[in-house]
Amino acid sequence: MGISICWLRRDLRIDDNSALFHSLKSGLPVLPVFIFDAEILSGLDSYDKRLIFIYDTIRKLKLLFESAGSTLLVMYGKPEEVFVRLFGQFQIESVFAGIDYEPYSIERDKAIEDLCSHNAAGFHRFHDHVIYAPKQILKPDGKPYHVFTPYSKNWMLRFKSDAETNYPSEDLLDNLLKHPPTEMPDSEALKMVWKQTEFPVSGFNTQLIEKYDKVRDFPALDATTHLGIHLRFGTVSVRKLARLAYRLNQTFLNELIWREFYQMILYHHPEVVTRSFKPVYDNVRWLNREQDFDAWCAGKTGYPLVDAGMRQLTQTGFMHNRVRMITASFLTKHLLIDWRWGEAFFAGHLLDYELASNNGGWQWAASSGCDAVPYFRIFSPARQQQTFDANEQYIRKWLPEYSSAESYLKPIIEHTFARERAIGIFASLNKT
Repeated sequence: MGISICWLRRDLRIDDNSALFHSLKSGLPVLPVFIFDAEILSGLDSYDKRLIFIYDTIRKLKLLFESAGSTLLVMYGKPEEVFVRLFGQFQIESVFAGIDYEPYSIERDKAIEDLCSHNAAGFHRFHDHVIYAPKQILKPDGKPYHVFTPYSKNWMLRFKSDAETNYPSEDLLDNLLKHPPTEMPDSEALKMVWKQTEFPVSGFNTQLIEKYDKVRDFPALDATTHLGIHLRFGTVSVRKLARLAYRLNQTFLNELIWREFYQMILYHHPEVVTRSFKPVYDNVRWLNREQDFDAWCAGKTGYPLVDAGMRQLTQTGFMHNRVRMITASFLTKHLLIDWRWGEAFFAGHLLDYELASNNGGWQWAASSGCDAVPYFRIFSPARQQQTFDANEQYIRKWLPEYSSAESYLKPIIEHTFARERAIGIFASLNKT
């Protein structure tokens, strides 16, 4: 008997899952599959906390499928090789999956699509980790937006009529393939080091979202949702979250739209992975002093707010949103270190790392990106501290050695000098 495969990737949940919904409506029994991609895992440290999050999430998801009389087939290897084995084991009529718009994922999916075609099977993909696919929100001339405000207005106009879109996959689990429980690859097989780790909860805090615009900029309040990791791996539905934000807080909804804006930019301009969106900024004369970079990474720049943010990141895998902007601005403008260095460091440490948002955020701070901050706008860490952490609560939490500004580390560079130097260098590029 033929079956359908639902290949879970960035949609690790049962409810409101578009690929799972359409597979369960296909008329054939559905076998859910997850692949620990050997290509991706080879680039991660064995103790990467995100691996623990994925593994634990998959384990729980597998139990849910097994409670419905099926299983989640969890495999390890290169996806193309895994699917060759699957086609040898099952009579697969169709493969369903959520779309991933990152360059590697597009290339990977093309290989799987070709393999499906060779085996006379369909390959069906549905957008799920964003509400609108990159080609759905375009300018009147059919070209992608490069400025956020008109993009967001178009996005909102469309969302007003689409807000109730839902894929009740959780109601169709009787259509799963009846299958006995299966074994998962163990942590040793995946070359991962298991460590008990606490992660942000996936629930929606409505009270926090309601007051988000009033408290989001104060890092000591810890007043952001910490849902980034859940959006990254699809353990929550972005559609449900956007509907809630639409009702409660436009500022919070704007953050979700920024996320989709950067996904759109990455899809239409994959070159931004390695190059500046504005090519002129690839000519910045970066200093790239390793001792300065090491001080920034270790949270020892002498600027308490910058250092507190870097300590929070390296110790927890999270950094407050405003502090992300301040630390990125400091690295690129004060220290004149290539944004790609900082982007790579964040990519290695952020639990909620997402290529499009991380790249977009770093290029925004470096003024090299799409709709980025002007090159002459350079955050003053001291002024940001006075405005958003005046009582030094955030700083004292992450810098146990800090007692006062006078007794703290001497700044590795003076702010006014660094600001004027950066403006001079960036201004020279804009004159050419």
